[in-house]
Amino acid sequence: MQPISKPLTQGNLKIKTRRSPRKRARLMGRVRYFAKAVTGRVVDISTAGIALDLQSPIHAAAGSKVRVECDDIGILDGIVRWTHSGRIGIEFDPSSNAAAQVASYFRFFHKDIQPVLKR
Repeated sequence: MQPISKPLTQGNLKIKTRRSPRKRARLMGRVRYFAKAVTGRVVDISTAGIALDLQSPIHAAAGSKVRVECDDIGILDGIVRWTHSGRIGIEFDPSSNAAAQVASYFRFFHKDIQPVLKR
């Protein structure tokens, strides 16, 4: 009997995999970092985090605490995990109720997004 091999990304590279599935969304929100607030569009969201496409740059480094304000979901506290080309990825603070707020949004308000243009 041969041993079962682990996926390459988990065994050798020690890369963290996502904890929860992401869903695409079309929501508007604001990211607050100290006194600066930047408006952006939510690209995708899960119970563990959120990604936004920002209208202007925000100078928050990975590990910085930020607050996301979204009319449909509420106020979500989190930590910046990555920024790239005008986008920002935020992991929700585990001590906040952000996961419960997002789960409630999925249960009552979320609609699956379909592409606008079809080929």
